[in-house]
Amino acid sequence: MSATVSPHVLAENPPSQFWRWRGYDIHYVQAGTSQGKPPLLLVHGFGASTDHWRKNITVLQQDFSVWAIDLLGFGRSPKAPIVYSGTLWRDQLRDFINEVISEPVVLAGNSLGGYASLCAAAQCPEVAKGLILLNSAGPFSDQVKAQPSPWKKALRKVLFSPLSTQLIFQYTKRRATIRKTLQKVYVNQEAVTERLIDEIQRPANDPGAAKVFAAVFNTPEGAKVDHLLEELDRPLLMIWGEKDPWIRARERGAKFKQHCPNLVEYYLESGHCPHDDTPELVNPLIRDWLHQTF
Repeated sequence: MSATVSPHVLAENPPSQFWRWRGYDIHYVQAGTSQGKPPLLLVHGFGASTDHWRKNITVLQQDFSVWAIDLLGFGRSPKAPIVYSGTLWRDQLRDFINEVISEPVVLAGNSLGGYASLCAAAQCPEVAKGLILLNSAGPFSDQVKAQPSPWKKALRKVLFSPLSTQLIFQYTKRRATIRKTLQKVYVNQEAVTERLIDEIQRPANDPGAAKVFAAVFNTPEGAKVDHLLEELDRPLLMIWGEKDPWIRARERGAKFKQHCPNLVEYYLESGHCPHDDTPELVNPLIRDWLHQTF
């Protein structure tokens, strides 16, 4: 399907708010009113935050009540010394919807946030009216991992030692590294601004951020995407940035379609974060799908 182009206007983020969950102050923002449609809850990807949705909130708040949340371990939420998993973030989203938004929502997630949103919509259907996934992460059952050889096991042990992960983290949070990574995964190079780099680097300087970085790479293996899709009984919109160097969008999209044949999908000339890379394409797709579906 082709996408309609619509201009977007940059604006400051809505004011920060906090919700107490399991002893932690979780950060979120909210803008707009419902106007008869379900609320929209935006869930960021790895290393990102509510800031990553500013170009979308600015536009979508004109038609919907829009919420965005920082997953525990990211953004302005605490960097807790706990075990991170899709189950943890699923429960965070479920409880946030029940306790703060107080009505079922349409979840929209990018990358890691897409996997967490899929877990919530599939396994806690009472909190979800629908689901929007943008270059969503998560393993399929047929992605069988070969048993590593002894030397590979030893290498992995070294690479994921506390010292190694600390050194890798210090390298990845450098401005030059963040800029280079973004330039690799964005099609629109003008979107890679100093402000965006600031927004990604800032949480990485929080106490405990290095331990979260290490913990996320050692999360317990969660539910498989195909199993979640088979459980899902809500409308699904898939938006793919086809130029994403980390995901083979067409191949991955075909697998989603195989397990959820009634989904609506779009492939865009965009990268791993199409909502921020090419918001002028993504915002109309989300807005029109929500109006047509609900």
